[in-house]
Amino acid sequence: MNPRLILAGNVIVDLVIEIPALPERGGDVIGSRTSRAAGGGFNTLVAARRLGTDAVYAGLHGTGPHGDLVRDALAAEGVRTVLPVRDDGDTGFCVALVDAGGERTFVTSFGVDARLTAAELAVVTGRLRDGDMVQLSGYGLVLPVNGPLLARFTAALPPGVTVCFDPAPLVADIAPEVIGPVLARADWLSCNAREGRLLTGEEDQRGAAAALRERFAPGAGVLVRADKDGCWLALPGAEPVHVPGFPVDAVDSNGAGDAHVGAFLSLLGRGLDPLSAARGANAAAACAVTRRGPATAPGLAELLAFLGDDPLAERLAALPAQSV
Repeated sequence: MNPRLILAGNVIVDLVIEIPALPERGGDVIGSRTSRAAGGGFNTLVAARRLGTDAVYAGLHGTGPHGDLVRDALAAEGVRTVLPVRDDGDTGFCVALVDAGGERTFVTSFGVDARLTAAELAVVTGRLRDGDMVQLSGYGLVLPVNGPLLARFTAALPPGVTVCFDPAPLVADIAPEVIGPVLARADWLSCNAREGRLLTGEEDQRGAAAALRERFAPGAGVLVRADKDGCWLALPGAEPVHVPGFPVDAVDSNGAGDAHVGAFLSLLGRGLDPLSAARGANAAAACAVTRRGPATAPGLAELLAFLGDDPLAERLAALPAQSV
């Protein structure tokens, strides 16, 4: 049976505003373009689904315009939900400010997605099957209600389930008793350079990858994403390896990290070795930043066209068709 990607996190609404530059404290700036779309963990699910992996949203969604938008977007991408609609509030949202250089800055306001219950997680546990890949984000762990529940949920997952943890920008605010069990259970840890530095104190990305593997996840594989420079891959018992990126003209980096994680897990689940999956994820993230919007991960045909005569394209083209 094909591995599924299960998101035990949050899909919220992204309110994206393009600006020339961030204003000074107390200042103001006029945006040039505004859009509203599903975001958060949606980008990870879409990246995996577009590469042929069955993707399932196992988080909360509320009653209101944001919840309606999220459900419509998930359905349009062929992503199924596990939990029913919550009627005690709407889904949360995130204001994403994208400057002229393509860099993004976030302000997040959660809704019902921050009020998970043990009974709801029990429903998720009952739907899991051997071989599934569970994706967790630091955005869920930092929440005072969701964090402890997700930590216990993760620690109790059976060994046949692969766990990937993305610490996210708020990693420094996650309580040690919450992040500890997740790191101990994680099979993969994927973070950006800033998050790696916050977790380890290492400025160098190679050093951060090595330190993460040794200090926090000795039995896990580690990816430290380095934007246009690709990523560093540290496997158990091996020195970190630099996986080069694909230079492009970035217009919007919003969702690039999520695209990388989703593509990596999809390709890994479809049988590629970690190094090849990391190269494919670098290519998917590079494709994503050349287009505007929060969920711009490529499909398999687009990824093959982007790779051109790169040897990886031949390997991707030879993957068996997925029945999802």
